[in-house]
Amino acid sequence: MRAKEGRAVETLLQAVASGVLIGLVYALISVGLSLIFGLMEIVNFAHGEFLMLAMFASFWFHLLWGLDPLVSLPLVAILLGLVGLVTNRLVIAQIIRAPMLAQIFATFGLGLFLRSLAQFLWTPDFRLIQNPWLSRLFGGRVEIVRGVFVGVPQVAAALLAAVAFAALYLFITRSKTGLALQAVAEDKETAALMGINSQRMFDLGWVLGSACVGIAGAALASFYYIYPEVGGTFALIAYVVVALGGFGSVPGALVAGLVVGLVEILSPVMLGIAPSLKYAVVFTVYLLVVLIRPQGLMGRF
Repeated sequence: MRAKEGRAVETLLQAVASGVLIGLVYALISVGLSLIFGLMEIVNFAHGEFLMLAMFASFWFHLLWGLDPLVSLPLVAILLGLVGLVTNRLVIAQIIRAPMLAQIFATFGLGLFLRSLAQFLWTPDFRLIQNPWLSRLFGGRVEIVRGVFVGVPQVAAALLAAVAFAALYLFITRSKTGLALQAVAEDKETAALMGINSQRMFDLGWVLGSACVGIAGAALASFYYIYPEVGGTFALIAYVVVALGGFGSVPGALVAGLVVGLVEILSPVMLGIAPSLKYAVVFTVYLLVVLIRPQGLMGRF
């Protein structure tokens, strides 16, 4: 009986550990989406394709020049930051005052274009970076407590996500430029009267948001399959995380990312359902929260 209870506890702890790790990655993917919405009230429906580009960039850095995803991560973040800047200048700036449907169609069309371009250039095949450095150095997994194992690349991805998230939060809340970003997000007209260039803040928001998804993509590339459709699932989760945490709330993205990660991993264990139904539980929790608190966990009316 005690052995059975011990195995149940180990299973629960294993699920909690896995949920926290993937939840931190979800939070980093989602925070860029939340930052851009809070700044410009635009939802980037190409966000998943940005993640896909980051993962492919890590793959090609590894294949062509032998760079491990951890080594190429700064390069990928810079590359995605440039992608965000170009997107804002060439696409978003043209439709910023257009009706909401035009904004939706513009970013949705951009996502379709990037996905189709990836399929044309790289085919729909699945790719995987074999034996990243961390796996070679520490093995495939480590035991954090007795009977609870986690993958080394997954731990690295979660730690990178936590560090990047903390750096972004400190930048937004402690630096002069970050406070200017908050001012533009709060009231663009008043910020302009105070001498803050809104267009520069929009550029910066897209650079930071896209760089965050670049870091997440590079971290995921060390253990997740890479293919043109990979951004779809993560984008759907990101939209749920942003809405659950509160549109425009950076701390809300962290809290909601952890909630979604834990619900996703714990639901098959706690409810005894098939793993394929875990997203149904995630969306049910999201709907319940939104019905009770429409502005999200940490959003405000």
